[in-house]
Amino acid sequence: MSKVILVTGASRGLGEAIAKKFLDNKNIVYINYNKTSLKELEEKYHEYKNARFIKCDVSNEEEIKNMMSKIKEEEGHLDVLVNNAGIAMDSELKDKTKENFQKILDVNLIGPFLTSKYVLDIMDKGSIINISSNTGIDAYYSYSLDYDASKAGLINLTHNFASMYAPNIRVNCIAPGWINTEMNKELDKEYIKEECEHILLERFAEPKEIANVVFFLASDEASYITDTIIRVDGGLK
Repeated sequence: MSKVILVTGASRGLGEAIAKKFLDNKNIVYINYNKTSLKELEEKYHEYKNARFIKCDVSNEEEIKNMMSKIKEEEGHLDVLVNNAGIAMDSELKDKTKENFQKILDVNLIGPFLTSKYVLDIMDKGSIINISSNTGIDAYYSYSLDYDASKAGLINLTHNFASMYAPNIRVNCIAPGWINTEMNKELDKEYIKEECEHILLERFAEPKEIANVVFFLASDEASYITDTIIRVDGGLK
């Protein structure tokens, strides 16, 4: 039986891989996007008849309410929410501003708070999966301290929602490390090599490897897993 899934930030990268994993398994998937053009998304997902596109800025409370209302109107319910949308603004400390720090928190932390809050309007039983990062645990980078703080907050948010929403809604969190997305492929090759030297598996993850874990957590096979943080970072030396 197919499920109804919402993946935020699914226009590219990890979000795209997660959405396509669910689509490949015959689920109805709402592809949340913000700045990407609808035409581009339709081309990217053209082979999937069960793909639904829904524009929403996850840092905007009213837009989130409207997104949930639209899904309720079209499908009546939601089975899985994947809070994947996130941004980073890496820079030296002297260049970081309050405005940029706030923007990162708005998308990476307040966004998942709001979607998880308003999903109750359309989810009686199901699963919420938050995409954090191992930088929210112990892999710190000074140039992304704002991003790291938002991801640490998302882990704490996971624990709170898991407690609040039990027993009918499971809430879990995945903490990936480096992922071989289009954006990261543009990193300096020497930097990538240095980072891989700190990873036990000596490479970046492929997006589908993270998507596989998300898919498992959302499935009935993971029906007894909640309030859990799963690192998917290849192991750190």
